Amino acid sequence: MIRRYLNTALLYAVFAMIFGVFYREFTKFHRFTEKTNLSVMHTHYFLLGMFFFLILMLIEKNIPFSKEKNTEKVVITYQIGLNITGIGLFLRGLTQVLETELSRAMDASISGIAGIGHILMGISLILLLLTIRKQTGQNEVLYK
Repeated sequence: MIRRYLNTALLYAVFAMIFGVFYREFTKFHRFTEKTNLSVMHTHYFLLGMFFFLILMLIEKNIPFSKEKNTEKVVITYQIGLNITGIGLFLRGLTQVLETELSRAMDASISGIAGIGHILMGISLILLLLTIRKQTGQNEVLYK
């Protein structure tokens, strides 16, 4: 699992770079100088993607938790939540840069997409932390 977490971190680092370049070039092409959600995709994918999985890798190395029941499903759900959030940010950012007039329903839909992603990430994070805490209780020897 250590290698898988490292590979996942690398993948999210690549996504972060792609979104950073896209933001810069897309806004420059459209001569857009206002605030846009596209600007935060770069940092979201670095922090919630790359750094998150690097930290999981370090924790796994010291406190093996990945073999616990449902851990893989929780990690996958976290990634689904992160990418749903990313889709919401991306859609919102595109509409901002393109200055698209949104109906109230469409505006709420985009917010809802990001909200669902945040909920999935939040629940997954709590479940993952509970799993890690459970493993630290079983490995008390590590802390003496």
